[in-house]
Formats: sequence, structure tokens, C-alpha cells
Amino acid sequence: MKKLSNIIVSKINNNISRILLNEANTYNALSFDTIKTLIETFKRLNNDKSTKVIIIEGSGKGFSAGHNLKEIRSLKNKKKYKELFNLCSKLMLTIVEGEKPVLAKVHGAAFAAGCQLVASCDLAVSSDDAIFATPGVNIGLFCSTPMVAVSRKVGRKRMMKMLLTGDPIDAKHAKEIGLINNHYPISRLEDEVMKIAKKITSKSSLVVKIGKKSFYKQLEMPLHKAYKYTSKVMTKNMMAFDAKEGISAFIEKRKPNWKNK
Repeated sequence: MKKLSNIIVSKINNNISRILLNEANTYNALSFDTIKTLIETFKRLNNDKSTKVIIIEGSGKGFSAGHNLKEIRSLKNKKKYKELFNLCSKLMLTIVEGEKPVLAKVHGAAFAAGCQLVASCDLAVSSDDAIFATPGVNIGLFCSTPMVAVSRKVGRKRMMKMLLTGDPIDAKHAKEIGLINNHYPISRLEDEVMKIAKKITSKSSLVVKIGKKSFYKQLEMPLHKAYKYTSKVMTKNMMAFDAKEGISAFIEKRKPNWKNK
């Protein structure tokens, strides 16, 4: 386990890395320092060959309240505001563009940039009592950057209601609109998260890497271009050892022996 000033990084079963937001006194606010540390941590874990899945969660009462408003109030000029929001955007892109699947384990509140962080993760599972919101409109600061990630998971009408009212939604509704994959009683949350993480680690790391990259890339393409691109991806994938091994293992009714090549 590696403890940093604002996060704790640990490894489970050698293949699952866990990031714990460790500033419960600020409701795990995404300050300048925390965002920088998270970017560095995600980059390091993406370069760690033994890490196959990354789990991110919050300490204390909830996941994350978003940006640290006291810090924002202390910023004195346009340059510093832009630096903060650009840095936060870089964090979200680091997660999406990274090779490793990232799973958000959410309890309590995930608000504003905290909700953005959940939406930026590849998968998200929450406790039954978790709540999600983009409440910037309530304090005169529209959640413009959070809506980039959330609106790519949630339909337009539902997204606009969250943005324009600032009202929180519960876990059941968050699942219905596609913000999270599922929700469970808090007593079961850890077990359910680990079930998903372990299942992913049983797959070929190479194939998961190929799949994650192509998934996000094709989403931004017109239909015809997306099919052309993914046909090329599948052709390249088919040339990998693991594709041939996986097909052979299925036909021969045995467990595949992945080589990640």
C-alpha cells in the first residue's frame, strides 16, 4: 500500500489496483493537488503491467463533492480558473484514454466534478443510498465541464433536468438513465465490485486494451466510418495470439491460456 497526502493506492491480488480518495474532511473534494496526484497515479497504473483493473472510491461519508469551493474562491484571476478546469478535464481524459478499465465504487454523494469522475469511469457501481448531482446552477456556476462526461452516458432531456434544476438523483434513477451499471446495499457493495473486477482480470489484457480504445473511438464516428474502423480493429485483433488461443479454447472446451500478445 502506498499512502500519498490526498489518496491511498493499494493492490489486490496483484492484478487489481485501488485508488482511495483520502480527504474525508473535504468530502474528497477535487483540489488542484488531488487532481494532479490522480493524473500521475492513473498514468503510473496504466504503465504497470501487472495491473489489469483500477477501482476508485472515496473515504468517509461519500465519493466526492466535486471541486473544492474554498479553493475556487481563493483563486484570483482567469488564468488560474482556466488552469484548474483544464487540469480536471485532463484527469477525465486520462481515465478514458487509459488502457486499463476503471471501475468507480460509489457511496454517499457524487456531485459536480465528482459526478463527472463517476461518468468518466468505464464502469460504475454504487450503494443503494448513493446520490448524484450536477448542482452548479444552485451556486451560480453551471456544471459545464461535468456535463461533458455525464451527457455521454445520459440522454439529453434527463441531463438537462439535472443541469437546470441542480436536483440530486438516487441510485435507482442513476441506473435507469445509464449513469451507473448497478447499485447494491452498502454491505454488499465491496463484494459486487470485486466480482466485476475479478471477472475482467480473467480476460486477456491485450484484448481488453484493444476493446476499450476502439469503444471510445468509434463512439465519436459516423456509422459508416465506425464500421470501417472496427473492421480494421477486429482484423488486427484476429492476428493476435490470444484471439487464436481463445477460439481454440472455446472449441476444445478448455480454459484459455492468455499470453497477452
